Amino acid sequence: MARIARLTYYPVKGCAGTSVPAAEVGPAGLAHDRVFQVVAPDGDFRSQRRYPALAAVRPRVLDGTLTLSAPGRDDLTIDVRRDGPRHPGSTFSWHGEGVHQGEAAAEWFSDLLGLPSVLIRVAPDHERVTGGEHPGTAAFADGHALLVASESSLDALNARILERGGEPVPMDRFRPNVVISGWPEAHTEDEVREMRAGTAEFGYAKQCVRCTVPMVDQETGEKAGPEPIRTLASYRRHPDGGVVFGMKAAVLRPGQVAVGDEVIVHSWAGPSPSTADAEPPLTATASRPAESV
Repeated sequence: MARIARLTYYPVKGCAGTSVPAAEVGPAGLAHDRVFQVVAPDGDFRSQRRYPALAAVRPRVLDGTLTLSAPGRDDLTIDVRRDGPRHPGSTFSWHGEGVHQGEAAAEWFSDLLGLPSVLIRVAPDHERVTGGEHPGTAAFADGHALLVASESSLDALNARILERGGEPVPMDRFRPNVVISGWPEAHTEDEVREMRAGTAEFGYAKQCVRCTVPMVDQETGEKAGPEPIRTLASYRRHPDGGVVFGMKAAVLRPGQVAVGDEVIVHSWAGPSPSTADAEPPLTATASRPAESV
């Protein structure tokens, strides 16, 4: 029986996640997920791809405040601004504005990254339509409301990494929102089209094409490649380029979910093309843009 094994939201895009026993699910995903974003003065978003130190930032959302912690730095607690002065923001598939969270947060991240940065939050009038097989909406996630992965997928990947003489990687390298246990076959999540857990329902949007972020140690904020991308490239290539792990999902019906909830699949698709026989490793350039979550 498939069940939810872990639920994690990521308050600040690119920073560490918070694992919880239960969560509210809104149209844009788990409550508090990627509602803040670190951006450049022109609104270009800061990603672990270029700034891996973000991974070691531990955000905590509590009673209308946001606390930021990072190794070797003083904690900063700010009152969350839900509305106010706007600042440009962006993701791979969205450009717009967010609510500027003040100079203290801007200085904290500027000092951390060594270049001018601003922290913004989704605005009350935030509107964004996400694509894929099931369209939906999202806050500041790269493309979709949720990333879903299964324990069996990680187990199969780590078995291959060990065969190649590498070290296994933890699930946090992939930064999923929902981890599912109980599926015996790896990458079963790729074949789900509609599913329910708790009182919420989800629809498949697309496979998640990975960038270099899974090669960042999520505890230290340091690059730790070449795994797992090297091994994924040997058997999980997307036909349009890039490697895939996990699936992006839209929220079909908001509700509540909890660790231990049974996952009931209402509809399935056929086998994913990325589960075909192994192909040659990826070259440095892929035609399909990868996403960072």
